[in-house]
Amino acid sequence: MITKPDKNSTRKKRHTRVRAKLSGTATRPRLNVFRSNQHIYAQVIDDTNAVTIASASTLDKDLTVNGSNVESAKAVGELVAKRAIEQGIKSVVFDRGGYLYHGKVKALADAAREAGLEF
Repeated sequence: MITKPDKNSTRKKRHTRVRAKLSGTATRPRLNVFRSNQHIYAQVIDDTNAVTIASASTLDKDLTVNGSNVESAKAVGELVAKRAIEQGIKSVVFDRGGYLYHGKVKALADAAREAGLEF
């Protein structure tokens, strides 16, 4: 019997391959994206000090949109960019988390770029 591999385990394999080459520093931290079935999360992470500088998700009280759709991903991207700029971060490295750069992940990235982050 042929068993199909779990989608999340293949995503994690892809993410570890990408993370072997990609790392965030204090001057240029990593913008990480995580998608669940119900929500989307974004974090700006300094990997050298193992510190999260800024974060946003659809669970935040500041956001009026709920759920995991393209509109909520745009709102999360704008919010995480605003919070990172408040912390003095202008340039980041984008980490798509093993997901395809399409749909919600692309919407979050485009909204963060429009809000002032450079990557």
